[in-house]
Amino acid sequence: MGYGNLQVVHDVSLTIGEGEMVALVGGNGAGKTTILRAIVGLLPPWQGEVRLGGQSIQNLKTPQIVSLGLAYVPEQKSVFPKMTVMENLELALNSKEAKQKKQETMNEVFDLFPRISSTGKLKQMAGTLSGGEQRMLVIARALMSRPLFIILDEPSLGLAPILVQDLFEAIEKIHQRGVPILLVEQNVTMALQIVDRAYVLEQGRIVLEGSGMELSAMPHIREAYLGI
Repeated sequence: MGYGNLQVVHDVSLTIGEGEMVALVGGNGAGKTTILRAIVGLLPPWQGEVRLGGQSIQNLKTPQIVSLGLAYVPEQKSVFPKMTVMENLELALNSKEAKQKKQETMNEVFDLFPRISSTGKLKQMAGTLSGGEQRMLVIARALMSRPLFIILDEPSLGLAPILVQDLFEAIEKIHQRGVPILLVEQNVTMALQIVDRAYVLEQGRIVLEGSGMELSAMPHIREAYLGI
């Protein structure tokens, strides 16, 4: 994969199994977001295949991929600022199941993100929320679609430490409910503590794979690839 004539990703192969949370980590410019954009149909791969639940999806448009049950939370906050928190959440009710189970899912989302669940917050314009609350809202909105698979791109970027802790606790709870998660995260130390496995990306190539605990315990790996 790449942009124009510049190849960014070279022969990358990775797998996220049923119920797994897998991290994709590496330095700035390693190609992490490029891979995510290819998975969700925003950047067609030059070669290779993207499969979701056994189905090839690399030739599908992003809305078609989303309809198959993949939810993507990009690096940007991506709220609709002039709509209320509740209206933002309701936008994700894009399937019959999601609409039927709206209240059930809403209760689950409020349990995960109590900071945005009060009556006052639900009526508040999304653009007036704090940066951390907007990140929580974007993830909550993704969950409202009842996804079969979720991709999180830098969810803690720019957040205060106390909000980072809250966010990671919520991500762990999502994982415990069996939703497969692909996580790209600049806070590598915390990411490796909660994932089942991790891939290390360097200059567009996978250079290491292992459990989060294995990778975080290797001093030379921490320094050479993860900037820890």
